[in-house]
Amino acid sequence: MAEAERIIGTPNTPDDSGEQPVAGASAGSGAFAAPGVSGAGERQAPADARGPRGRRIALLFAVAAFAYALDLISKTLVVAKLEGHAPIKVIGDWLELNAIRNPGAAFGFGAAFTIIFTLIAAAVIVVIMRLARKLYSYPWAIALGLLLGGALGNLTDRIFRSPGVFEGKVVDFIAPKGFAVFNLADSAIVCGGILIVLLSFRGLDPDGTVHKD
Repeated sequence: MAEAERIIGTPNTPDDSGEQPVAGASAGSGAFAAPGVSGAGERQAPADARGPRGRRIALLFAVAAFAYALDLISKTLVVAKLEGHAPIKVIGDWLELNAIRNPGAAFGFGAAFTIIFTLIAAAVIVVIMRLARKLYSYPWAIALGLLLGGALGNLTDRIFRSPGVFEGKVVDFIAPKGFAVFNLADSAIVCGGILIVLLSFRGLDPDGTVHKD
């Protein structure tokens, strides 16, 4: 977690005038650069990073709550209506709803390491909660919200479902042809991860700064 915070860094918080100190200017020199101006290889804060971060944090938790609620509701319906019954064909043989219990990670990988994956999910949640203190980007709020909601969804199964606490099997039910069975929490985690990769390629950091190479 400390390494993740080191990489993210501490966001620059401009004063009320919206101006930013020039990179390399000495303290108290009074030198400022206009917003959006930076040298090559420097980090530049976009316009939306100058506002209050409360709305970004609210968006993160709203996305997380939405993803978690969808996952929880879908699993409750699957356990009540589908578990123990024949799979339901959605798109011919290409997509079925088939309830299974998965002791491994997303998409059924690592079934022998249930407790380890439980601890990893808990660690991811803690890291996201700590990074939220430095969040100044709406896209990153959405990405982290998806990760948080998905991690919470599967962690809930690990804690409360059989065979026991921290060893519970995750309910999976989305079964594409020729692919592993998964659930909505897995989908949220994957979508959040893809969005993070795209944001990283664009040079946008969670603290709202943009890399200028």
